[in-house]
Amino acid sequence: MNINWYPGHMAKTKRLIAEDLKLVDAVVEVLDARIPISSKNPDIDALCQNKPKIVLLNKADMADDSVTEQWISYYKKQNIPALKVNCSSGEGLKRISSDLKELLKEKLNRNREKGIFKPIRIMVVGIPNSGKSSFINRMANKQRLKTEDRPGVTVHKQWVKISNEIELMDTPGILWPKLGDEKVALHLAFTGAIKSQILDVEELGVHLIDYLLSHHKEKLEERYKIEIEEFDDKLTLYDKIAIKRGYIFKKNDPDYERCANAVLDDFKNARFGKISLESPEEL
Repeated sequence: MNINWYPGHMAKTKRLIAEDLKLVDAVVEVLDARIPISSKNPDIDALCQNKPKIVLLNKADMADDSVTEQWISYYKKQNIPALKVNCSSGEGLKRISSDLKELLKEKLNRNREKGIFKPIRIMVVGIPNSGKSSFINRMANKQRLKTEDRPGVTVHKQWVKISNEIELMDTPGILWPKLGDEKVALHLAFTGAIKSQILDVEELGVHLIDYLLSHHKEKLEERYKIEIEEFDDKLTLYDKIAIKRGYIFKKNDPDYERCANAVLDDFKNARFGKISLESPEEL
């Protein structure tokens, strides 16, 4: 699966981020807690260089808590604060302001000694649909930025003053030009970071069912009220789920497209329970 997906605004955003970094004091990187590897654009570290950074493990309510704690420990070893959050509900965000001030304590102290009192400026970065705009809206306590549950909504940088001490810059999400790693591409598709229109939905459904069969068999059984036999493979399960949910054509043939969309939607919305697809052990 070799996916090319790099709209014009993605390339422009990469250039703008590089230019705008000189305007900010630190960076907040928003990752999907279920896929911290796949949801991390490898260009971000190179672009942000030596800027102080905080990592937000967003959508942690959908991820395995024990695996998320492993990620927090992983970043702590790199001297990078990482927080387990849900940007939509605001869970875990209460300490972000104090953490940002602590991160920039030396700079703030130098400014005070010079009699300079100006807000610290923070750039918020992440791939599409990572939750950047939801995070800023929560911090500002208002729906100031347009947010939708689909990738690629924010297309311009936006400054938002969240207090007299902190200003945040929202930036459009950026993916990398070619997703040559099939596993990364699948994980991004499962969680909704890649538009479903550019991939074969039925093929995605097969891959997701195969993963759940291998790692979360009991969750599949519970969700679809089916019994999985030892000889069942991913295609047999596809049929079972389609028939059980009534996704069939008039001649009783399974409607694989409807079934795939249902399975993908169930995963995206955590109806199988809390599942993490990636852990630090894979690095």
